[in-house]
Amino acid sequence: MSVKDPITGGSGIGFDFSNHARNQHLGARMGGLPKATSTGTTIVGVKFGGGDSGVEEGVCLGADTRATGGPIVADKNCEKIHYIADHIRCCGAGTAADTEFVTNLISSNIELHALSTGRKPQVVTAMTMLKQYLFQYQGHVGAYLVIGGVDNTGSHLFTVAAHGSTDKLPYVTMGSGSMAAMAVFESSFKEHMTRQEAIDLVARAIRSGVFNDLGSGSNVDVCIIKKDKTEMLRNYEMPNERGEKTRQYKFRRGTTAWTKEDVRSLVVSETTTPVAAPLAAEAMDIS
Repeated sequence: MSVKDPITGGSGIGFDFSNHARNQHLGARMGGLPKATSTGTTIVGVKFGGGDSGVEEGVCLGADTRATGGPIVADKNCEKIHYIADHIRCCGAGTAADTEFVTNLISSNIELHALSTGRKPQVVTAMTMLKQYLFQYQGHVGAYLVIGGVDNTGSHLFTVAAHGSTDKLPYVTMGSGSMAAMAVFESSFKEHMTRQEAIDLVARAIRSGVFNDLGSGSNVDVCIIKKDKTEMLRNYEMPNERGEKTRQYKFRRGTTAWTKEDVRSLVVSETTTPVAAPLAAEAMDIS
């Protein structure tokens, strides 16, 4: 039995091009279809400890260090793990200026909040500030964030998309290399890991993004957050260090011929001749 399509009125058999027609209609009205933007980053986070493991609860964040401008690598060793508070950090993907500005703004607001309440701010407070700010701009502020920290309620890990939606999970990935990193997490994650196991897993997830995503690259940054201590391991791994060249690409003198040679001196020399000042009487015109 065939079922009629509610849009086309057809039998429902075969290909359905209604979405294509809708997209063409929207594109004509908006002056062109929007283009997908690659975030060009791999950022991850994972919770560790707690439970019956006897290990203190914590969050381990990781990020690569490549900043791109289109096909150009603008910075090989930029820092993508941003400070929010002593016990809260935030990894940023997307537009570098947006992630820097938004995290600095929320860090300032969190400090003001702590001073006004007289209490240590919770991670969920920082997440709420971020999502409310980004939602106001409907995704036009290109900040895709992984926020993690430990407060008096335990360890917390969130993702915040540019349009304001959030997730709370035991392990998260974002950026253009997120699929490669997520494959590592899904195959190797286990609950209540030790600190070193979490660091190794995060580093492996970032490496998978570095080697499988053109927008990610260079080094691996890791941050370990506990209730009373935060460790920032800058350039924890450097899997892309430049090695020594196997050959010397220097040409012998005289290899390249030239037709003429003109040597121009760019040093200008001047001579100064002192002139005696005229006497006052000579200088005056007496009639």
